[in-house]
Amino acid sequence: MKSLFWILLVLSIFSYFLYPLILRCILVAKTKSICPPQTTRMENLPFITLIVTAYNEENRIEDKIANTLKLEYPSGKLRLIVASDCSTDRTDDIVNGYSSQNVTLVRAKERLGKENAQLTALKTVEQGIIVFSDTATQIEQDGLLKLASYFNEPNIGAISSEDRFISKTGNIAGEGAYVKYEMWLRRAESQLAGLVGLSGSFFAARKEVCQEWDIHSPSDFNTALNCKRLGLKAVTADNVLGFYTDLSDPAKEYARKVRTVIRGMTALERHPDVLNPFKFGLFSFQVWGHKVLRWTVPWTLLALLLVTPFCIAQFYSIYTLALSGQVVFYGVALAAHFVPTLCKSGPIKLIYFFTQVNIALFDASIKFFRGKRMTVWQPSAR
Repeated sequence: MKSLFWILLVLSIFSYFLYPLILRCILVAKTKSICPPQTTRMENLPFITLIVTAYNEENRIEDKIANTLKLEYPSGKLRLIVASDCSTDRTDDIVNGYSSQNVTLVRAKERLGKENAQLTALKTVEQGIIVFSDTATQIEQDGLLKLASYFNEPNIGAISSEDRFISKTGNIAGEGAYVKYEMWLRRAESQLAGLVGLSGSFFAARKEVCQEWDIHSPSDFNTALNCKRLGLKAVTADNVLGFYTDLSDPAKEYARKVRTVIRGMTALERHPDVLNPFKFGLFSFQVWGHKVLRWTVPWTLLALLLVTPFCIAQFYSIYTLALSGQVVFYGVALAAHFVPTLCKSGPIKLIYFFTQVNIALFDASIKFFRGKRMTVWQPSAR
């Protein structure tokens, strides 16, 4: 039981603590980092196709089109395609109203999900860089100029933006500890084997990277995997930002987390070779560390809670301390759930968020192994 306790403890902390520590150690041996490239001359900028996927977005699609038309980019080198996933409201009619402004509507033949709608649009693209963005995401005026300059590096196949939340008052929400942690992790992976997943709301890729397109896997994972298979890297661009508002109903954030994890698990189910370190090397290790072992955390934590009492041979022992720590930790999370004002404290907020995330992971894994798959999506109300 004691051996099992330590195995479960290592598995529980690996993804969040040991994995980033290992990345840090590898980075120490590296001297070259990814820096924002110099601005490209206007005449040398690549042709960009911006693909926006939409399903029943009549209330937001005009704002997205307006945001795109204001972007700074040479005339004649930017095209906007709205990929409608068989919308049943006025979305398609609204988009068609902008046809004279180089805005094209592409409608999927049947509603098979976001990636299928993106593929419908991809089939119309002949050259350049392809940018994917959600309807709810707003891009800075010079966002595409910053993004395009990264592709001057021939080994970079895809670029991921960094997300920024906008509060209901219109202010940009500050970065919490968890967001800062995730952003550091992304930057570390960028400097090593490349990202294992991009920001699904705003990212870009070379056209050749998008040739193999699996409509049953998340496009942000597809793109990262395709980059690796082509000998290219997917990297994060910390000066390319995507802004979107918080969900109007915070309870829906839980459902979003569950959906995201199930889609991620589906991707690995369809592409299990990416887990083979003999084929993908360090990239495979990053998938294990950042994805797979993180998904197992709720299971190892539960097993740890059940195993710990059997390790206690005497009252004063490290196992007694471990059990007490677990009880207090989950007690704090439970108290924060019933008394939300407790989350005003940073540490309590982090404990509650961590517990909530792992409950969502637990729920998602159960649904996945019961056969649940998610390709068709419903935009979250904001």
